[in-house]
Amino acid sequence: MKLLMLGTGNAMVTRCYNTCFALQDEGTEFFLVDAGGGNGILSQAGKAGLDFGHLHHMFVTHAHTDHVLGVIWVIRAVATLLNKGQYEGNLTIYCHEELVSLLNTFCTALFPPKLLRHLGSRILLKEVKNGDRFSALDMELTVFDICSTKAKQFGFQALLPDGQKLTCLGDESYAPVSHDYVENCDWLLTEAFCLYADRDTFKPYEKHHSTVADAAKMAQELRARHLVLYHTEDKTLATRRERYTAEAAAFYHGPVFVPDDLEIIELAPVDWEV
Repeated sequence: MKLLMLGTGNAMVTRCYNTCFALQDEGTEFFLVDAGGGNGILSQAGKAGLDFGHLHHMFVTHAHTDHVLGVIWVIRAVATLLNKGQYEGNLTIYCHEELVSLLNTFCTALFPPKLLRHLGSRILLKEVKNGDRFSALDMELTVFDICSTKAKQFGFQALLPDGQKLTCLGDESYAPVSHDYVENCDWLLTEAFCLYADRDTFKPYEKHHSTVADAAKMAQELRARHLVLYHTEDKTLATRRERYTAEAAAFYHGPVFVPDDLEIIELAPVDWEV
C-alpha cells in the first residue's frame, strides 16, 4: 500500500491544497479520505495519476469546508462518468449522520437531475457510527468518534493487507478517547498546525489544534511506529519539512514524514526500537 498526500494544508492555505489523501494498492484502485475545499481536488487527483473511475470507497471525516466541499466535486465527477457509461460498480461514501444529511442537501440543491439521479442508486452515502467497521481495498477499517470540541468528527484505523495498522486522527489534537486506536499503531497520521516555536504566531491552541512538539510527544508516549504530520500552516513551506522534522525528532524517536502536496509515502515498515 502507498499513501498519496493530495493536500497537506489547513483550512486557509493558499500555497498548497487542503489536507486530503488517498490510499492505493498495487493496482489502480484507491481509497479517498476527504477532498479539500473545492474543485482543486480534481486537479490534485489528476496530477497524482488517480482516475475517479477507479474510486469506489471514500471516507469523510467531518463537515468543515476544507474537507467536505471537494466531496461535491468528487460526486459530480463520478456521476458524470456514470452518464458516459465509463464507471463500473458503485461509489460508497462513509461518513457520520450529520454529513450524510449535509451532502444530500448540497447535491439536491446544486446538481441537475441527470447527475442527481445517481445519488442513492450508484453513489451511496453510508452512515457509520462509532465503532463501525467496513472493508475497502483489502483493508478492514474501524471508525471512531474523536469527540471533537468543534464539529462532529470521525477518525479511523485501517488494518492494511500486510497486517500493519494505520490510524488517521482527523485534524484535531489527540484526545484520550482515541488512545486504543493510536497506541502501538504502525502509522499515525495526525495534524500539526505549526511548530511549538511558532505557537505565538499561528495560535494553534485557540483553534483546537496541536503543534509538532505536541504530536511528537504523543506519538512517542503511545509507541506509534511511524509519524505523518499534515494540516499545517503554509507560511513556512520552504523550510517546513526540515524544521518540522527537527522539532519532532526532539521528542519522537521513529521515522517522521512531513510530506508536500502530491508526495507518495510507501507504507513499508521500518524497524526501530520503540
